[in-house]
Amino acid sequence: MDIARPGPGTGALAPRARLRTDAPEQSLDGTWSFRVSPSPRHAPDDGWEVAERLDPSDGWTTIPVPSHWVLEGHGAPAYSNVQFPFPVDPPFPPEDNPVGDHRLTFDVDADLLPWVGPQGADAIAGGRALLRFDGVESAAEITLNGTWVGSTRGSRLTHEFDVTALLRPHGNRLAVRVAQFSDASYLEDQDMWWLPGIFRSVTLLAAPSGGVPDVWVRADLDPQTGLGSLTVTARTDAPGGAVLRVPELGVQAPADGVIPVGAVEPWSAEHPRLYEATVSTPTETVRLRLGFRRVEVRAAVLLVNGAPIRLAGVNRHEHHPERGRVHDLAWARAELLAMKQHNINAIRTSHYPPHPELLELTDELGFWVILENDLETHGFELEGWQRNPSDDPVWREAYLDRIARTVHRDKNHASIVMWSLGNEAGTGCNLEATARWVHAFDPSRLVHYEGDPQSTYVDVYSQMYAPPDEVEAIGGELAVPPGEDVTAAQLHRRTLPYLQCEYAHAMGHGPGGLVEYEEIFDRYPRIAGAFVWEWVEHGLAVVDESGRRTLTYGGDHGERVHDGNFVIDGLVSPDREPRPALLDVKAVMAPVRLRPTLVRDRVAVENRYDALDLSHVRLSWSRTVDGTVVASGDLPVPELGPRSSADVALPDAAGDPVPSRVADVLTVLAVLADDAPWAAAGHELAFGEDVRVGRPVVPPTVPVLRGTDGWSAGPALLDPLTGDLLTLGGVAAQGPTVGLWRAPTDNDRARAWAEADLPSWSERWEQAGLDRAVRRVLDVAERDGALVVRTRTAGPMHAAAIDATWTWRAVSPTAVLLDVDLEPVGRWEVPLARLGIDLVLDAAPLGLRVAGRGPQPSAPDTGAGARTGWHQLDADALLVPHVRPQEQAARPGTLAAVLRTAAGTLGIDVVGGDPLHPRAPGGPGLAVTVLPLDRADLAAARHAHEVRADGRSHVSLDLGQSGVGTATCGPGVLPRYVLHARPASVRLLLTVDLDPQVRG
Repeated sequence: MDIARPGPGTGALAPRARLRTDAPEQSLDGTWSFRVSPSPRHAPDDGWEVAERLDPSDGWTTIPVPSHWVLEGHGAPAYSNVQFPFPVDPPFPPEDNPVGDHRLTFDVDADLLPWVGPQGADAIAGGRALLRFDGVESAAEITLNGTWVGSTRGSRLTHEFDVTALLRPHGNRLAVRVAQFSDASYLEDQDMWWLPGIFRSVTLLAAPSGGVPDVWVRADLDPQTGLGSLTVTARTDAPGGAVLRVPELGVQAPADGVIPVGAVEPWSAEHPRLYEATVSTPTETVRLRLGFRRVEVRAAVLLVNGAPIRLAGVNRHEHHPERGRVHDLAWARAELLAMKQHNINAIRTSHYPPHPELLELTDELGFWVILENDLETHGFELEGWQRNPSDDPVWREAYLDRIARTVHRDKNHASIVMWSLGNEAGTGCNLEATARWVHAFDPSRLVHYEGDPQSTYVDVYSQMYAPPDEVEAIGGELAVPPGEDVTAAQLHRRTLPYLQCEYAHAMGHGPGGLVEYEEIFDRYPRIAGAFVWEWVEHGLAVVDESGRRTLTYGGDHGERVHDGNFVIDGLVSPDREPRPALLDVKAVMAPVRLRPTLVRDRVAVENRYDALDLSHVRLSWSRTVDGTVVASGDLPVPELGPRSSADVALPDAAGDPVPSRVADVLTVLAVLADDAPWAAAGHELAFGEDVRVGRPVVPPTVPVLRGTDGWSAGPALLDPLTGDLLTLGGVAAQGPTVGLWRAPTDNDRARAWAEADLPSWSERWEQAGLDRAVRRVLDVAERDGALVVRTRTAGPMHAAAIDATWTWRAVSPTAVLLDVDLEPVGRWEVPLARLGIDLVLDAAPLGLRVAGRGPQPSAPDTGAGARTGWHQLDADALLVPHVRPQEQAARPGTLAAVLRTAAGTLGIDVVGGDPLHPRAPGGPGLAVTVLPLDRADLAAARHAHEVRADGRSHVSLDLGQSGVGTATCGPGVLPRYVLHARPASVRLLLTVDLDPQVRG
């Protein structure tokens, strides 16, 4: 195979738009013959392309097309992010380079037979039969009936070949030899699995003589007048040309030039209004769906249809846990519906063009799209960008071919507002050339590329993972302060809108800091928005010998070069199960913001839509006191245009004083008033709440008793020498102890970009011994009818400690009052992971009911989507089942909780004190965590199936916790969420219920 040639493929036709046509098509998807060889040198030259019979003894088997052969039992997938899994020796691929031979024998469908004949093209008077490949990784050589057809470069790009003269009615033999790596691999280092194969569809299609092989319709809208126009370019050899029809607008005109169409409804992501259109000749009709919109920049603000827009986006890779990048339309639609339902309005197609059907969905459902070229050369960064193809003229034609195939295929889609030149490919002359080509070909859209730091050849200033303070500075840098020395390039950059094409790295427990980013985005019109990295975790499913399904990541398939679980970094799991961060995104990006006043006499309603009023929204309120709804009703919806706000009065019942022992919660909801294409009526768009913490009753106490087995404080039996719990309600127990460490999250294990010279948080905690902290008993004594235990907790080799005073007071045989006072001792140079109370019950957890923030777990810098209420959690909801296990189980702001175990229930009520948890709703509140195993075992597990319950309930009641940040990519924990050692206290009422009906 010729796979070391820095250029485009050979033999393919010029790129064109993907069109819906009435010309015949025949899918060649299905079961193909297949064999794999270890390298091009070993790939047999045995006439397999035309052989009558393929002998299984020669390695032939079958494979589905589309598919990736490494997911069909032939070899293994491999994951890497930046690093190439082979030497950086362009354009040469490695010697260890599997080659997959694919062959299909097929007959031509009846409706395509007119395009088949011994005279080739002459048999149908100039019509052609085309063979289309939508995706082959990484390079293919194609023959049909033993005759060379062509080759492909650009794994996610469409290639079409004219096979008119090669087809016959029956017994066609289509042969495709695919190399896993090629010269093209140097341009496709895109932070994903290396998955070779024919992974998108193969199609035989007719191109009728006098048909419409290509058409481009630009639907423009004048935002001042509301009038639309169509600029039409149709390629046809039909006598008289082609005709454009838009029945709804009464348009019937030659498909050429500018066509005024009168008043139209604009297309936007919020109101994706499409007009059905056709372009036809006597031999072919193609169908389009047109959306009228104008994209422009004015005063460094991104405008569509004359109004500013905010891109509340995600980066989307194509991924399926069993099938890799093989497209499934129903799966893709479900993904986009989930995005819409969580207030996501924009997609960056990282880092390649998606399957073409996806763009039909984004037009229909409404998304702003940054359509990215199939290009990334990130691995050259490790070599200081030496020999980077982006700046080597030898690669120019490959770059221009890639961008042309990207733009032409999808040029008719209203949802695309920017073309992206690629991702993390350095900079250089070839990227400048691609930018010039796009600007010349399609000035109606913007050009994006984050890797141009001076923004010299792009239309937006784009960054990745800039910290909030830098984003704020950029948002406000339009004006040039007197005396500031600013270069011409900097002045130019200040005329451009700003966005973060990647931010908020959603890896494991995180990302933290979404609220802080959104507050900045709100303040500065220049900031066009941001895209969370990323939508889906790329775990690949395998089934072991026992039938157990496991999700895998880098290194799990024997790779010698890999990037571990860095591919597990999405808002949804590989199976599309929402991670807690998705609810945070929904809340932060909500198109309506609701903020009740503290006195509850009104609620501030903010319309955050870019183009819609609130006529499609219904507002309601409810008031819950100690878990019971005491009042509710609807609210009038104010007449608010986009990006405006007003106050709405609340009824007296929302704010009248009502005694509560736990909490009085006012919740205001915005929901869809009617069905939408992406959600049913009643779907929640946004919520706002006000919480009044109740006045818990502190019961009278009785003296503790000293018995032969120890001290009795109600249901608590304590060791007379150490003050440790022996039993609680008759159940064996251990603790309480001071907890300072957590099972590290992915963000804890990473070094923030601004702290690359410092150890990660998990390393610092380990160096401080927080994971191995030991306790010394200072004193155990009875004072004034209470048992007072004093302890000191510190890491080995360190003097800094936390002194704790535990005061036990009996209330009844089933209740005990515990006062905990924590005081730092010495010089604490390392912030804490958490500051809390740990105890263990020798009974498995069966469920938890909490009065606090939930139902999803969160940290101090996450949880924007959590709400205060009474949440019932089953045992399997206590810990998020991350692909790589880590801590994520805390429910913050908890004022009361009931833990159900196999031996009964334990009630926990916060009745006083001064916890540190910054998310505590209006006053005291703990972060409650219940785990079915020890933290050390959780931290040691590498995969979810290794998390094995030990039959005990590990309970943590944290008075303070560290944030999680987004250090896996970008900034770490913001200063306000760093947990420094400081005094704290809490008073707890512990109630044990041993009712036999709740046992087991």
